[in-house]
Amino acid sequence: MKLVRIVVLLCLCPLSALAAEKLSLTEISTYLNGLKTAQGAFTQINDDGTISTGKLSILRPGRMRFEYDPPEQALVIAAASAVVIIDKKSNQPPETYPLERTPLSLILGRNINLNTASMVTGHSFDGTATIVTAQDPKNPENGSIQMSFTDNPVQLRQWIVNDANGGQTTVILGDFATGMDLPGSLFDAGRAISGRDR
Repeated sequence: MKLVRIVVLLCLCPLSALAAEKLSLTEISTYLNGLKTAQGAFTQINDDGTISTGKLSILRPGRMRFEYDPPEQALVIAAASAVVIIDKKSNQPPETYPLERTPLSLILGRNINLNTASMVTGHSFDGTATIVTAQDPKNPENGSIQMSFTDNPVQLRQWIVNDANGGQTTVILGDFATGMDLPGSLFDAGRAISGRDR
């Protein structure tokens, strides 16, 4: 559960692609603002080398869902200005964090402008991908995250989370379908907690 928490708290390097030019923050902002719904698989490489998989769903603005495949029973839902982490195998209650204090807000905001986002601390190009580095400006000791975008077309491809303890978690995004209808109930943490999820 710690690894899932790390991904969310500091949540979004480079994936091999055909991108040839550095994307501007304006181009990336335009891409994110145009992304209304998306759904697809993700692979998470944990700091200890283990691998987790699952499905990611996005309904902008404001909603995202990480659903981990068995044997894990973790579920992470961002909605209603909060991020809720549910571990169905744990006897502990769900954990809740303000969405605005996580880099997920860079993806889920109604009107994204990375040129003015206070969390953005780096903007670089590694030859194949544009990397946007972000961290909480009020708590930089908590770590950072690197979001990787490719061109032709512009896509968010993966992110690396560097936590406060020196650990690193990588999330690689698979092919995403976009433009579908997603029910609001998919992002209802209350339903998930009560067992009425979907």
